Amino acid sequence: MESFCGTLLETLEQQGAQIRAWCVLPNHYHVLIQTTVILKVLAHLGKMHGRLSFDWNGAEQTRGRQVWCGAAERYMRNDRHFWATINYIHNNPVHHGYVQRWQDWPYSSAAEYLAQMGHEGAARIWKEYPILGYGKDWDDPNL
Repeated sequence: MESFCGTLLETLEQQGAQIRAWCVLPNHYHVLIQTTVILKVLAHLGKMHGRLSFDWNGAEQTRGRQVWCGAAERYMRNDRHFWATINYIHNNPVHHGYVQRWQDWPYSSAAEYLAQMGHEGAARIWKEYPILGYGKDWDDPNL
């Protein structure tokens, strides 16, 4: 997962995307970026997915297995949407039961976020912009 995090972040940075938040889990990931060329970024993510699928399927002798389902983009409508998205991304490992506290997940921007915001700032953002039902069913593999 550490290697994938590096590849993902490098791919986004090479396209000039400003990475605002990210989280990688064993079966999916979330990123919040700022870019003026979203179609270009999505195309390069698709190429990255293709390369990694080929490599992983070859290593595991599972040619033809679908590794990636796709990417979706959402425009941030306002500050509330932006900050709720940050909270959603960082809380995703808790939501899926990988850790008890979001700041304990090593494959995310949580540590950097806490360094920038401080614990009090992060707590204030969490209270002001709760996730509530935000993202409900986005990453449910049964839907």
